[in-house]
Amino acid sequence: MANTLQAKKRVRRNARRQEINKARRSRIRTFVKKVELAIEAGNAEEARNALRAAQPELMRGVTKGVLHKKTASRKVSRLAKRVKALAAS
Repeated sequence: MANTLQAKKRVRRNARRQEINKARRSRIRTFVKKVELAIEAGNAEEARNALRAAQPELMRGVTKGVLHKKTASRKVSRLAKRVKALAAS
């Protein structure tokens, strides 16, 4: 358990940041899920629009420290590849 004032403050701060980061992660997952659902439904236009909305959310997660840069890039790349394949077929 935290003993010093600084350690106690850090515990409080970490709890606040955890809530904020959880909300951000959830928001990112929602955007990604919308793209995946549009791909599964076979709706190319909707998938393309959902991907356009998801990309900035993923990159914002990187700047806020929720995701690693390469993780976000990998997710965007794989989603874009699937959307492109859907549009081609």
